[in-house]
Amino acid sequence: MTWVDRYGRHLRLEQARPFIRKGARVLDIGCGDGALFKAFDAVISTGVGIDPDARSTSGSRFQFIRGAYPEDMDDAAPPFDVVVGLAVLEHLTPSQQSAMASASFDHLRPSGRLILTVPEPIVDPILRVIQRVGLGDPDGLHLHEHHGFEACETPAIFKRAGFTLTARRRFELFLNNLFVFTKPAKPAKPG
Repeated sequence: MTWVDRYGRHLRLEQARPFIRKGARVLDIGCGDGALFKAFDAVISTGVGIDPDARSTSGSRFQFIRGAYPEDMDDAAPPFDVVVGLAVLEHLTPSQQSAMASASFDHLRPSGRLILTVPEPIVDPILRVIQRVGLGDPDGLHLHEHHGFEACETPAIFKRAGFTLTARRRFELFLNNLFVFTKPAKPAKPG
């Protein structure tokens, strides 16, 4: 990972920071090397990270699963306070995006948050140039998985799964987007 890759990851993590409360149980989809858990170690109580490139390990507070979400996720995992997917959605096909939305909804406790960052499609050619000149990790970005996903489609995908959009902003010179969704609280039982 080059300094350009680390800087981009840092910007995404800083966008997520205000939405992760102390003591949160966190699921990190696309966790990579566990950077989110390292950055927020003092805030997160426990966490599960899942990534096709992760090393499967378990510790006292954090577990890493090598695999794809949601199919390789343990159904016995407790409900999470926060589900995070930083720079993940653009790597998925439309059917995988829908599956991620539904599974994220199921893995969150009522009133839990889903935090996503999604780049604009114009970022892909920029990343290719960065790679060509040797500033970006040629393997780490997985550009071959990008499908030209339009970030503006994100709210509709997650609203269909039952989420409410609670925050949205652009960052990184308007090339990246933060989306924060909330799972509604359980409806009151009648009578």
